[in-house]
Amino acid sequence: MLDLGLEGRTVLVTGATGAIGSAAARAFAAQGARVALAFRHRRETAEALAAELSGPDRGRAFAVPYALDDAASPRWVVAAVEEHWGGLDVLVAAARRRGARREPHARFEDVPEEHWRPLVADAFAPAIRTAQWAVAGMRKRGWGRIALVAPPHPPEGGPGGEFHAVARAGLRGLVRGLVGEVGGDGVLINAVCPGPTPSDRSLISPDQPPRSRDRSPASLDRSPTSLDRSLTPPDRPPTAPERSAMPKGSMTPEGPTTTLEDIARALVFLCSAANGAITGETLTLAGCR
Repeated sequence: MLDLGLEGRTVLVTGATGAIGSAAARAFAAQGARVALAFRHRRETAEALAAELSGPDRGRAFAVPYALDDAASPRWVVAAVEEHWGGLDVLVAAARRRGARREPHARFEDVPEEHWRPLVADAFAPAIRTAQWAVAGMRKRGWGRIALVAPPHPPEGGPGGEFHAVARAGLRGLVRGLVGEVGGDGVLINAVCPGPTPSDRSLISPDQPPRSRDRSPASLDRSPTSLDRSLTPPDRPPTAPERSAMPKGSMTPEGPTTTLEDIARALVFLCSAANGAITGETLTLAGCR
């Protein structure tokens, strides 16, 4: 059996309450890694996942707040992990905001900036900031792995696809540009571009607040109500019964689909000791162009 060398490694997953982030966290924990779960709003979800992954000693996972729109947040979240466990070995940057949905028949020139800016800007700035703080300690220790999760690949010609493409291209450029900067210090950095999945709900799950009219700070960390759940099925990770019922892979008219497990396995390998040479690449999963 291939030894991934993740036993005892420390991993930070941003966007850990989203579908991709939570799947990745579980996959790293299954390899014996210690996992810090960075969340934006869903505190109870993050703490429940931390309890699930903590293990018998209750010390293998913890939840930590992380805000995409706070420039200081990446520094503090990385510092929290380093203080808690003495260092950070792996960063999986899966946090992002979707941005407002584009009307299906809206033309490109009619899409207002406030609709596309969160999608594009939040794919770059938080990833750059978090990687900056994470890579400093990795360089000192002579080992590190960073994986950036690109926005999911929308259906060909789908509304807003051009903005997803811009965000993915930016992350590709970031990982390519950092190869020479950090590679000599034992740090490998790659991106993963998820392809279509059998269900949009199982893939497009950004770590964002419930769509409730109550926008007070106290409302952001509450448990979703039945109304929230009915309005926002894409904004939470799937439950255990839902995960077990998900297809393990299938075909669409456009080609093969991917599952959360496919994405998580790709992230685990790229961020493991078994990967000793792949860096500066964007791993495109089935159906992603």
